[in-house]
Amino acid sequence: MRRHELTDESWAVVEPLLPRSRMGRPVRDRRQVMNGILWKLSTGAAWRDLPERYGPWKTVYERFRRWSADGTWDRILAHVQQHSDAVGQVDWSLVCVDSTTVRAHQHAAGARKGGPWAGEALGRSRGGLTTKIHLACDGQDRPLAFTLTGGNTNDCAQFEPVMDGIRVARPGPGRPRTRPDRVAADKGYSSRKIRAYLRKRGIACTIPERIDQINGRLRRGESLCRLDRTIYRRRNVIERCFGRLTQHRALATRYDKRATHYQAMVTLACLQLWLP
Repeated sequence: MRRHELTDESWAVVEPLLPRSRMGRPVRDRRQVMNGILWKLSTGAAWRDLPERYGPWKTVYERFRRWSADGTWDRILAHVQQHSDAVGQVDWSLVCVDSTTVRAHQHAAGARKGGPWAGEALGRSRGGLTTKIHLACDGQDRPLAFTLTGGNTNDCAQFEPVMDGIRVARPGPGRPRTRPDRVAADKGYSSRKIRAYLRKRGIACTIPERIDQINGRLRRGESLCRLDRTIYRRRNVIERCFGRLTQHRALATRYDKRATHYQAMVTLACLQLWLP
């Protein structure tokens, strides 16, 4: 077994959640196909360069494309998160939010304009075409939710969508768990709208104010927001999470033209951080 392939313990979790083929003819080993997809995620190579041990590259690609379109990866990730929360492995005491910018390869450009493919999460900036991953992770540097935008999108604009994406189902009846005890973020998320959003939901926040906001409060004679620096030091879990995710070369540089395919790659990388 190679380093990027599923272990027996991980395959025992994933295998029952993969859709079965309805075709009458025999299908290729699903574990072989899954390992081929993870090889692509780890190396960032072209699908046509898939090693022969994983079968025909087109079969692996078509399976990846089909499972990306029907939400298979999202369902598996949600199931693994639910199981981890049921056994107390999710740290709800602190959720950290941040973003990272990923350079898009020249092959990622050129997707068909308009129609259902409009908006491929690509933005042009001084460095060229980029994609931004907005992520929320728990206190143990494991991802809970993320969104994709163009690299020129402001972080504040995606704070609420990322927080609204945190939905960990409970093992029995009841609403999904959506609210952590506290949220930590850097100065880029310091705004009245974000603080009011967290206050309305009953979530404490550890977000330092920008210097212009501090000066404005001093001029108006208002008190400054308190910042617990001990808690704020724990915000580095989001940096560790990004570091582990971008070890996959298909994430560190975007090669996919379609945002749905790149989103599936990010979901797979997040899934690997949750699997045993």
